[in-house]
Amino acid sequence: MSTLVNVPKNRNLANSNSNQNFPMLTRLEDIINRELPSIFTTDFNTGPTLPKVNISETTDAFTIEMAVPGLKKSDFNIDLDHRTLSISTETREDSQKSKAAYIYNEFEYSSFRRTFTLPECVNDKKIKATCNEGVLSILLPKKDEAKQKPPRRIKIS
Repeated sequence: MSTLVNVPKNRNLANSNSNQNFPMLTRLEDIINRELPSIFTTDFNTGPTLPKVNISETTDAFTIEMAVPGLKKSDFNIDLDHRTLSISTETREDSQKSKAAYIYNEFEYSSFRRTFTLPECVNDKKIKATCNEGVLSILLPKKDEAKQKPPRRIKIS
């Protein structure tokens, strides 16, 4: 089996700090003088949807690499249930930093869950995960009997 999952091509990791379409409000008069409906019809979907994934295969293992900038290893839950590998995260920013009334504030919350059906040739007891420089890598070693053997010559007796 050369692929672990069929991933739609239209999934992308958007810039989560993009507010170029959202007006900067500096004074209370600016809020009162603006048309509120135009603020609320702005495209608010600027956060990440699902991180992009690369899946590679060698003779010894599969590797899943997931682009997760800004996240650390403690943000992830990686679970294995039979042959289903689930990668999920949920991050929240504490909104109690300031007791002052605010005019503009963005909630800090994001989550995702990706699942992969592993082929039977994966040795589930030796799966390892690392997170380094915004990339989560999961090594899925193959069972010894599933590893491709090099070609050999058979002597005729």
